[in-house]
Amino acid sequence: MKNQHLDIAHRLEKLTELSVALSSNRNIPLLLERILQTARSITLADGGTLYRTVEDEDSLAFYISINDTLGMHQGGSSEQKITIPNIQLTLPDGTKNLGAVAAYAANTRKSVNIPDVYQAKEFNFSGMRMFDEKFGYHSQSFLTVPMQDHEGELVGVLQLVNAIDPDTGKPHPFSQTDQYFIEALASQAAIAITNQQLIYRLENLFEHFIKLINMGIDEKSPHTGRHCEHVPELAMMLAEAAHATTDGPVAEFQMTERDRRELWVAGLLHDCGKITTPDHVVEKSTKLQTIYDRIGLIDTRFEVLKRDAEIAVLKKKLELGAALDAAQSEAMDRELEEQCAALDADRNFLRKANIGSEGMKPEDQDHVTAIAARQWRGPAGEVISALTDDEITNLRIRMGTLNDAERQVINNHIVVTIKMLESLPWPKQLRNVTEYAGGHHERMDGKGYPKGLTRDQMSLPARMMAIADIFEALTAADRPYKRGNTLSEALEILGGFRQRDHIDPDLFDVFVRSRVYEKYAEKFMPASQIDVVDHSKIPGYVP
Repeated sequence: MKNQHLDIAHRLEKLTELSVALSSNRNIPLLLERILQTARSITLADGGTLYRTVEDEDSLAFYISINDTLGMHQGGSSEQKITIPNIQLTLPDGTKNLGAVAAYAANTRKSVNIPDVYQAKEFNFSGMRMFDEKFGYHSQSFLTVPMQDHEGELVGVLQLVNAIDPDTGKPHPFSQTDQYFIEALASQAAIAITNQQLIYRLENLFEHFIKLINMGIDEKSPHTGRHCEHVPELAMMLAEAAHATTDGPVAEFQMTERDRRELWVAGLLHDCGKITTPDHVVEKSTKLQTIYDRIGLIDTRFEVLKRDAEIAVLKKKLELGAALDAAQSEAMDRELEEQCAALDADRNFLRKANIGSEGMKPEDQDHVTAIAARQWRGPAGEVISALTDDEITNLRIRMGTLNDAERQVINNHIVVTIKMLESLPWPKQLRNVTEYAGGHHERMDGKGYPKGLTRDQMSLPARMMAIADIFEALTAADRPYKRGNTLSEALEILGGFRQRDHIDPDLFDVFVRSRVYEKYAEKFMPASQIDVVDHSKIPGYVP
């Protein structure tokens, strides 16, 4: 009796250990192997096989097979793959397969305990006999248990071979107690695996839902959509470099797998608010673009101005009539030519000013105002300025294509992003997503937006997002309003941000020293933009 109690206590201890593993480990392949090994341990089984159900297929697949006597370990954590065909649960005629013992257990949800398979007549053990003959093995006792969760869904089948008598070392039948313990283990394991799969599927669904939002943004603007894909990748590259740093101010930064997922989700969602940003603002490739580029209207006005100048000369010639001499006519033609040349020069200047990537000097802004003073006569004979007030405002934009009102609309996307993310019931492991995603437009000096946070008020991951967002935008070659900078150009500009206390200096140092930019470039940048980087020429960086 004492030995029996010790045996029960040993089995309960093994079940408890497995229960802890099932609740704490999310690696399903390792869990499945742990389940089979525990089942073998508490029954002293020489061998065992674990089958898994195949989704969208009516079959069982060999997942892992272990046999101590043969020194065999196939599937699972071993490098030896199982090449045995799946066991079909339904026969060609549509009836259930009850001939194979594993299929029988799966179809009936009943355990099968066979003392001696060579004496069993109910099942087809031809495959087992071929196995024994091939490897010189003698299969005797079999215990096959279905693994079904709390809803009766089949997860797999657990099969044990040859319970070994510890005194004689010979195989003997699995006891009823063995069966009870394995059934309890199989049930507990199936529920744990189902829960893990459910968690994985929910997380997978959540991530694909995020990508669906980015797809919606992509449909509004193909340029922004790619940004939403690349920023999380770059943020993770920087985070991994910081994690690997062993000295300096960032050395204490460490990430768990949960931390990594949290940052990844934040990266995917960092611009989700742009789904509300008007298309014509996001896609504004020139200063005069709304639904269309209004530079064409200005071209037309200048053609009218040239036409009016030509008509004025012709009228003057007609008024002079016979009194017009050759010298006067030539002078008038020369004056008209000079007027048209001046008009062409002004029109070409405005065309150049309309390009967002061109920076405007104060004198160029004044030139726009001077050109606006030109007048033309409209269809009703009214005198109209060459440029409207709105056109003057847009053409005088110093950098880029957005005026103050449009920039405010763009900037508002981060406010919407934060509002959207704050409305979600984040679980504990993702509670920092809003802070990370909402910080990519903040500055270390507190002059960023929307909250004007300083460096000390921001976490390292939030500061990483800022660098990733800026560098991706600098190197992006798909923006409608600018060309993509080369690596050296982008790092020079990024160094300027560091000097102006715009980005975190320690993370900037990691970004350059660990060559995060190089890893990103190899994966996402065209070869034409990847040039040689001289660290000594990067502002704010000490090699």
